[in-house]
Formats: sequence, C-alpha cells, structure tokens
Amino acid sequence: MAVPVCIETPTEFASYDISNAVAIPLSTTMKLTDPHTAIASSGLDVFAGISWEEKTAIDGLTRLTLAKNGVWDMQFNSSAGATEGALVSLSGANLIKAAVATEIFSGNIVGKIDEAASASEVVRVRVGRVV
Repeated sequence: MAVPVCIETPTEFASYDISNAVAIPLSTTMKLTDPHTAIASSGLDVFAGISWEEKTAIDGLTRLTLAKNGVWDMQFNSSAGATEGALVSLSGANLIKAAVATEIFSGNIVGKIDEAASASEVVRVRVGRVV
C-alpha cells in the first residue's frame, strides 16, 4: 500500500493531540478519535487529515500537524473502484474507497476523485472537497 503523495500543496492545516508512544510516517492518513486526537487510520474511519510531518516514537511530542486539503495521489482498496467525480472515504491504512450514502450524510469524506479508478489503483484526490 502506498502512502498518499502530495501533488498540490495544502493550504489548510490543523494540529491534533497524538500519543508520544507512536511513530507516524510522513503522509499517513489519520483518523479522528475523541477528544481531538488523531491516530493512523486502519479501517472505515472518520478522516482527520494527512500527516504533514513525521513523528518518531517516544520523542516527547504530543501534537501533530495534519493537512486538511490539497491534491494527493491516493490508493484505492482492492475491492472496487469508482467513476470520476466520486466522493471517497477511508478504507484502511492509507487506502480509500467510494463513499456510501451513510458516510456522505455523516460527513465522513476524504474528498473527490478527478479520474476513474479501478481496484488498487492510485488516483488523484482533491482532499477536503465535495463539489
């Protein structure tokens, strides 16, 4: 699985709490947990952002900056693809999938794809956009 690759630099960022004990590689998709905490995504998670900096374990840092928008190349899961313009959501560690209605209604969206995607393909995603 490939980590997201930044194509157009983000302009919106947010800082989240993070455990000092974990290592987070650069460009990791992150999920939101309560309260205002981010951890690496691992499934059908609520998208918090993409790590904009690398964090090593036990380095004393408990905050991490996440990119909230930008254009990224991201990998689809191995189950199915989507048509261009589809909204996408998280589907595992650094993976996306076509969003279903419940994810769209709850706001659990990563962004919108600019091209058609097949299973396991890397596609261009406009993170943080739904129109």
